[in-house]
Amino acid sequence: MSEENIGENEAETPATEDVQDETDSPFSRLESELEKLRNEVLYAQAETQNVRRRLEKDKADASAYAATGFAREMLSVADNLARAIAAIPGELRDDERIKPMLTGLEMTAKELDTVFQRNGVIKIEAMGTKLDPNKHQAMIELPHAEAEPGTVIQEMQPGYMIKDRLLRPALVGVAKAAE
Repeated sequence: MSEENIGENEAETPATEDVQDETDSPFSRLESELEKLRNEVLYAQAETQNVRRRLEKDKADASAYAATGFAREMLSVADNLARAIAAIPGELRDDERIKPMLTGLEMTAKELDTVFQRNGVIKIEAMGTKLDPNKHQAMIELPHAEAEPGTVIQEMQPGYMIKDRLLRPALVGVAKAAE
């Protein structure tokens, strides 16, 4: 080899320095890995806490609304009982032979209402209120000179809530402007 070639080879190979990049040091790699694992643990703890809260809420809802299906079916019994009481004519109400039966029906209806209230089943008050599509189902619009349009003026079937959820909407007639 000539001296020229030796000089060229030396020029091609850079001088090695003992300078290490900080990101390549084992300590910094371990620190970044530790930070990554710390974040993963925090995310896992947060997710676990969210799942726990969701399960507790689901459990509370399940116990609060467990009787929903049963209560919905009992509403038809309450409706039929109210119809039976309403169907007794006024002249028979005073008849001494019918009074015990009427008293028994009224006491049964009152007890059924008490059981509903104890279990969070509440009747929706509809008459005279503004139509609320979350609680009422408008069946008919009736012209009415005195009531403001959109006001419930007739209740065909009572509505019920269980706790804060709608069990059954009230079927109502709503006032419209008189012509």
